Amino acid sequence: MQIIKTADMNIGQWLANRRNGIGGSDVSAILGLNKYRSPFEVWLDKTGQIPIDTRETSDAIHFGNVFEEIVAQEFAHRTDKKVFRQNKTFIHPEYPMLRANIDRDIAHEPGFLECKTANAFLAKNWEGDEIPEAYLLQVQHYMNVLNRPYCYIAALIGGQKFVYKRIERDQELINLITDKLVDWWRTYIEGNKRPPIDGSPAATNFLNTYLADKSDGDVIELKSEDFELLEQRQKLKQTQAIIKKELDSIDNNLKLEMEHSDVGLLSGYKVFYKAQERAGVDTKLLKKDYPDIYEKVTKTTHYRSLRIKEDVKNGNE
Repeated sequence: MQIIKTADMNIGQWLANRRNGIGGSDVSAILGLNKYRSPFEVWLDKTGQIPIDTRETSDAIHFGNVFEEIVAQEFAHRTDKKVFRQNKTFIHPEYPMLRANIDRDIAHEPGFLECKTANAFLAKNWEGDEIPEAYLLQVQHYMNVLNRPYCYIAALIGGQKFVYKRIERDQELINLITDKLVDWWRTYIEGNKRPPIDGSPAATNFLNTYLADKSDGDVIELKSEDFELLEQRQKLKQTQAIIKKELDSIDNNLKLEMEHSDVGLLSGYKVFYKAQERAGVDTKLLKKDYPDIYEKVTKTTHYRSLRIKEDVKNGNE
């Protein structure tokens, strides 16, 4: 197995090294199963089209390492196992685009350890034998690259609860994700082809940031195939309006039924219709009576709004 030593790398070098293959944190994103990162963003990163910004990641890496060490030592204490850093990038012997940077190896056994932290609101994702899907894909990917039969994953939840679990190698799952990852890399990275963009929150949030300042004010002629997208969009918007009207009709009927009640029960359904209060700031009044405070607390954000009109002539609205 090929390895790349990472012990002497600085943050920028380490992040650049990660661009040369598919690591564990890339797997769920490439497969479209990551809430925070899309395949399109991974593609831009791996092809060097977005800058490596160590200023944005240095604190995250620092505190990640701090808690990683705490989790690793707690695992060692509870299991009486000796864990140690490898400080290496492992490369799959057959598919060099598949790579692994494990958190800790375990002395005198073939297993390894991955260390995680989670906030208390995500505790349910760690109940029983459960672990978050993205982490399961990550460790199966690592077991594939390192040819290991099992691993452990340990997590500190809400800074108060510690759990650890043994994960067995799942060869059927490994075969499935390996085929998809290798095909994705060869098609989009080696083939220098842009992957399709989807409508996931991860893709939407990334594009809103990535494209916010890229406009140069040009007017362009859209591609002929974009006409089908526009037509499809119009049909979906019409369907969306119909569905919303039907949903609102159902809700309104339930509101009338519960005119004097807070809770309604029926065959496994529980319907709540309770009075709510929400405090908000009257920005117009704040700006008028306290302009200095308004100026101080106002935050300007940059974004681009997509609007579509039919029968636009000569490129003018």
